[in-house]
Amino acid sequence: MSDLVLYTHPHSRGRITHWMMEELGQPYQTVWMDFGPAMKTPEYLAINPMGKVPALRHGEVVVTEAAAICTYLADCFPEKGLIPPPGDPARGSFFRWLFFAAGPLEMAVAVKAMDWPVPAEKGSFLGFGSYAATLAALEQAVSAGPYLCGDRFTAADLYVGAHLGWGMMFGTIEKRPAFEAYVAWHYARPAAQAADRINEAWLAQRAGG
Repeated sequence: MSDLVLYTHPHSRGRITHWMMEELGQPYQTVWMDFGPAMKTPEYLAINPMGKVPALRHGEVVVTEAAAICTYLADCFPEKGLIPPPGDPARGSFFRWLFFAAGPLEMAVAVKAMDWPVPAEKGSFLGFGSYAATLAALEQAVSAGPYLCGDRFTAADLYVGAHLGWGMMFGTIEKRPAFEAYVAWHYARPAAQAADRINEAWLAQRAGG
């Protein structure tokens, strides 16, 4: 049995981490979790006290939060090239944009989706400033080329690409040519497509009883 165990559900940020597992090419076990009581059992709350997915167990190590899981795995398997090595200037871009998506972008999208008004004079109190400023910064970043860290695909591209893809699909992130091109580049990766097939197959199986 693999010492990598992913707890997930297809209708969650677990899809991001599932894509990451496929990029690694390492043996792993998937534990499919239903929403509701299954995520609130004492056994699962011992893994993630928030009662949410995704969560990763790697031997005795437990990691939650999709951005943290992606970063942890990239760091654990440096030979896969999914994170620039220490000392490489591209490592700064990796952390910058992955956590930009996990912080300002996530917050800006949530505020927009909930239709929470943010007075212009209060923007400085928020980590993202404004929805428009957040998207403008990200658009500039992805317009430079297919990768955020120079000439290589990393977990930062995976995480940012997944957020943009889901956001545009559900209308919480407006479609822009730079966003659509960036997502198309990375969703075409074999690992992204494999993770999608795995998740869709599980949903189809559940629907079929």
